[in-house]
Amino acid sequence: MSETQKVGDRPSAGPPPANSVDRYFKISARGSTFAREVRGGFATFFTMAYILVLNPIILGSAKDKFGDQLDTVQLVTATALVAAVMTIIMGVGGNLPLALAAGLGLNAVVAFQIAPLMSWDDAMGLIVLEGLLICVLVVTGLREAVMHAIPQPLKQAISVGIGLFIAFIGFVDAGFVTRIPDVANTTVPVQLGGTGALAGWPILVFCLGVLLTIGLLARKVKGAILISIVTMTIVAIIINEIADIKSWGLTTPKIPDDIVASPDFGLLGDFSLFGAFGEASVITVVLLVFTLILSDFFDTMGTVVGISAEARLLDEEGKVPNLGRVLLIDGAAAVAGGAASASSSTSYIESAAGVGEGARTGFANLVTGGLFALALFMTPLLTIVPLQAAAPALVAVGFLMMTQVKHIDWDRYEIAIPAFLTIAVMPFTYSITNGIGAGFLAYVLIKTVLGKAKEVHWLLWGTSVLFLIYFAIDPIEQILGVK
Repeated sequence: MSETQKVGDRPSAGPPPANSVDRYFKISARGSTFAREVRGGFATFFTMAYILVLNPIILGSAKDKFGDQLDTVQLVTATALVAAVMTIIMGVGGNLPLALAAGLGLNAVVAFQIAPLMSWDDAMGLIVLEGLLICVLVVTGLREAVMHAIPQPLKQAISVGIGLFIAFIGFVDAGFVTRIPDVANTTVPVQLGGTGALAGWPILVFCLGVLLTIGLLARKVKGAILISIVTMTIVAIIINEIADIKSWGLTTPKIPDDIVASPDFGLLGDFSLFGAFGEASVITVVLLVFTLILSDFFDTMGTVVGISAEARLLDEEGKVPNLGRVLLIDGAAAVAGGAASASSSTSYIESAAGVGEGARTGFANLVTGGLFALALFMTPLLTIVPLQAAAPALVAVGFLMMTQVKHIDWDRYEIAIPAFLTIAVMPFTYSITNGIGAGFLAYVLIKTVLGKAKEVHWLLWGTSVLFLIYFAIDPIEQILGVK
């Protein structure tokens, strides 16, 4: 991004469209090119391909109420299939470079909070139900109205917070930052490396990747992020062959024995829409669905705003193009994820890596979705990129999104304090939803204290009440006797 460009500004009109595909996706109109879209699609896939490994691990390691476990191979197939189909649909229908896949955090809720209370079919039925309810919110206009009710500075703060959050994800995924095992007897919760110092070849790959990425970005090299990912993957494969390395984490960078693997679609359609009500109390089910909806609702809201802002697609009022369709497709992704037993699927903030490569349209999604479809048959080949090679992209994109902080008026405490809490809480609690909730509550409180309560949109009042319930869910459950 050149120094003269302002993050959040809309791109200037490009040259006339070259063909019907260009015209449909508005590639030239948004100042992009087919080459940038393709690079962006590849970059997004490689930064989120870990979900093909992580989602089966999380869901496959848990047991339901009856002691049953989901098959790992079937989970890989379900995860790749839903990601491929919904990412392509988002590209064609929403025309945003926004990929979708099984949501981290949400899959943990399904595996360790919901499944122990019921069967897997019932648990996935709740995901389908949650997605259907989100679609209802979109059709009624409520979800879009909430997004339009958010003040522009808070939207910018959401983007900045997400930038810090995904940079933190990059540091953690690579092992550059780790949780200190004995947190109770220390003064800090995290540390450098695994022992307070950087050690091991995998960490070296990450550090070299960060240096390579920022060097290429500073030189304004086209394809900087993708070049870094591919280069460091090759370096990692070579290092893995010649060095004695105990573990790379989730993905070991080695040439696979087999390139092609057969998909197993056995989990598709294994869900019971209302079966959960027969396994748990109505209050428990309602609270579980409420938690899923709130997390999915605002994670997506933050991601859509953040990606659109970084791609400079927001209009003068800070609105996202085709927002209604984008949100409806995201809700449908949750339904598809539950119906395929892949857990709730949602928009991925790692799409920012593709935006960092220049992607500005849904055409990039055709590439990302196509690679996920290819992964159905070539998972061994396409999952050799270690986190240490992909994570530098998240750090670099975190910086790019952080630059939007300059647009926030830090002299106005009524907006500066909510913005600060939004930015800080996201990485510190490892949750986009928590950051948005903290910012909303602070904004409503400060406006009220200053006698400006009438300036707060009624939807923000209602949303803030929901967030108050969200943050106080534990005492509420105890009062209601759920726990």
